[in-house]
Amino acid sequence: MLKLSLLVAALAVALLPAACSRLPGGAPASAEILKSAADADADFALYAVNRAFLPTVSQWPDTGNLQHLSWIGASRGPKTQIIQPGDRLSMQVWDSNANSLLTAGGQKVVQLQDMRVSANGSVFLPYVGDVNVTGLTPDLAREKLQTELEAIVPSAQLQLDVLEGRNNSVDLVSGVISPGTYPMPDRNYSVMGLIAAGGGIASGLNNPQIRLMRGGRLFGTSVGSLLNSPQKDTLLRGGDRVFVEEDERYFLSFGATGTEDLHIFTKDEVSAMDALSISGGFQDSKADPQGLLILREYPATAVAPGVRGPRQTRVVFTLDLTSADGLFSARNFLVHPGDLVMATESPVNDALTISSLIGNFFGVFNRTGLVD
Repeated sequence: MLKLSLLVAALAVALLPAACSRLPGGAPASAEILKSAADADADFALYAVNRAFLPTVSQWPDTGNLQHLSWIGASRGPKTQIIQPGDRLSMQVWDSNANSLLTAGGQKVVQLQDMRVSANGSVFLPYVGDVNVTGLTPDLAREKLQTELEAIVPSAQLQLDVLEGRNNSVDLVSGVISPGTYPMPDRNYSVMGLIAAGGGIASGLNNPQIRLMRGGRLFGTSVGSLLNSPQKDTLLRGGDRVFVEEDERYFLSFGATGTEDLHIFTKDEVSAMDALSISGGFQDSKADPQGLLILREYPATAVAPGVRGPRQTRVVFTLDLTSADGLFSARNFLVHPGDLVMATESPVNDALTISSLIGNFFGVFNRTGLVD
């Protein structure tokens, strides 16, 4: 028994530091991070996320890599094309007159192939000269060209085919199966129609985003938003450039979460509960559900006088997922790009670790016969 007493005393001395401080672990306890929040010189602000706090934080400035891009609403366009500079016209002129200026003896039709519409919108006709056709539909252009031909060939009949040029085409740059330049069949050609022509969205893109470049401006929305809102399927214009890219926004997970990693946003809005799920949830044996922390850094302008924002640029939000209010609030609290989502460890783990050490200690000495 003396040996046992000595061993217990030695064990108590060995574990004494654990009673004063935490044992080493994979994540901090919430108390370790928050204990300095009340200090007068604290360099961060602490806010508990609950139902009453959500309306307040929703009015604070955004943080992280956020692009506030507008989008163009859908509209209806004519189901015809208009001729633009750069288009190429092919004409067949039929003439039954034996003394025609256009046809040779015994010839009934003449081909005028690949006639490019010039920069000023005109096309050249033999014996007629330049005829302006820009802005006309193919039908109206055919009527105008035939009228001009009738001045020299009264019996002429004209057929017209149009091959769209650069000003009647759009570029599908990336993010689809078959990127390339696509001619617009009419003025009712929409973004979704172009993506369908390109074979659809390429697989593997996380929360794909659509970007539209037009006239030096950039417009954007997500593919999910476009699919769910037909009123966003905007009409294209000649010269537009469309590309699809993966969402670049991300958040970090750390501590007693399932994974410690960088996570790309999987949808347009990611809540704290979404972020916890994306990062693998809590580690059952370690995490403290009362200590989910979200660390965020605001720009200096967010704490300027007259601006609705936090008290400090560095902010720690705390969420208690053991209460109904905490669970509902976690579903409505939005994570910003660049946020750090941290699951802290439960202090109970230290007590369990010490208990395990004592149990293992006595198990070892039972096997060696030192304990009678």
